[in-house]
Amino acid sequence: MVRRGAVLGLGALWWWAVARLLLAPDAGVVEGAVAAGGWGLSLLPVHCVPKARAEGALAAGRWRRAWRVSTVRRFTDGE
Repeated sequence: MVRRGAVLGLGALWWWAVARLLLAPDAGVVEGAVAAGGWGLSLLPVHCVPKARAEGALAAGRWRRAWRVSTVRRFTDGE
């Protein structure tokens, strides 16, 4: 119930900002920021996938292992 109220309230705020940008000659930075922020957030769920299901995702700890191996090689190769 609370989540739906928040979504409806934020959606109404976004539409208000967009309407002011289009219709009011004195609309400014606040309306632009709200409209741009809401638009950016609307793209987020489309591109988010759990890492386990993402195609081409790297395994957890891969970078840590790569750094550890390169550090060991660097010290043993030069001596």
